[in-house]
Amino acid sequence: MPGARMRPTRPRRVGAAVVAVGIAGALAACGITIPSDVEGTLDAVTGGVLEVGVTPNPPYVDASEEQPTGSEVEVVTSFADSIGATVEWTEGSEQTLVGLLEAGEIDLVIGGLTDDTPWSDRVALTRAYAQAEQADGSSAGLVMLAPMGENAFLSALERHLDAEAQGER
Repeated sequence: MPGARMRPTRPRRVGAAVVAVGIAGALAACGITIPSDVEGTLDAVTGGVLEVGVTPNPPYVDASEEQPTGSEVEVVTSFADSIGATVEWTEGSEQTLVGLLEAGEIDLVIGGLTDDTPWSDRVALTRAYAQAEQADGSSAGLVMLAPMGENAFLSALERHLDAEAQGER
């Protein structure tokens, strides 16, 4: 029939699945894991030091004391504990911290940042893991900022954020 839409036959679907499995097997044989980090952030911080940039924004981050406190500080500290890392904190403005993140000087930025952040074209954002009430009464999703291309690190952090949201800590 002219204009009729053809559906792939069963052998074509099976063939595509076989090819996909073959590619995944070849990648695994080469030692390539998915997701992976371009710069190896997850491997570097696991059992090491997690460098975290903080911008004050209570109740998420309060930097008025020697060590930062707040709900996001607690979550990041819990994540660090889960991967055997210690946390080193760097306080600064969002702009300064994004620059440090891009330069590879820090691994993560927190500070009550929301999913409508203007930095989304320069850094990776976690999925929104909680809602924050805005000054106008609306709500926005809270996110953390990570380096672009560090997908294994971002995935591990998001799994931790998911567990936190479900109270599995």
